[in-house]
Amino acid sequence: MTGNVALYIFMLAAFTGYEVIARVPVILHTPLMSGSNFVHGIVLVGAMVALGGAQTPLEKTIGFIGVLLAAGNAVGGYVVTERMLEMFKSSGARAGAGAGAGAGKRTS
Repeated sequence: MTGNVALYIFMLAAFTGYEVIARVPVILHTPLMSGSNFVHGIVLVGAMVALGGAQTPLEKTIGFIGVLLAAGNAVGGYVVTERMLEMFKSSGARAGAGAGAGAGKRTS
């Protein structure tokens, strides 16, 4: 694959991704993000494959940055999902979870 073809694919993917995300209502962003965390993992694997095939120092640098960004994207997706799920728990469940193992013990 030549550099021009790779650049064309990247620009097309960026434009398509922006158009798809821009048309999603705000209320659906978090549920869609939690449902698409597997896609972040696939992106990470793709970045690692691209880094593995890198030949020049520039390709290796760009590939390494791609792996870092993809890993940050995957971890961030799971962090946001966890925070979203915390919002749906009742206040009693949140207070009980934060009390720890010794919450039910009585001392005289």
